[in-house]
Amino acid sequence: MKCNVGKTERIIRIVIGLGIAVAGVIFESYWGLAGIVVLATGIFGYCLLYLPLKINTNKKES
Repeated sequence: MKCNVGKTERIIRIVIGLGIAVAGVIFESYWGLAGIVVLATGIFGYCLLYLPLKINTNKKES
C-alpha cells in the first residue's frame, strides 16, 4: 500500500477523527464509528476514496 495522504492532512485527519470518536462516545451515537475510519486513514496514511479519484496529497511520491 502506497501512502497517498500527506503529512499535514494526516495530522488533520487524526485530530478530527479523535474529535468525532470522542463525541460519539459522549453522545452515545454510532457516528463515533465514522471518527474511527477518519482516524485510521490518518494513522495509516492511506485513503481508499483517493484511488478512483486519482488524488495523492503525499508530496514525497508525487
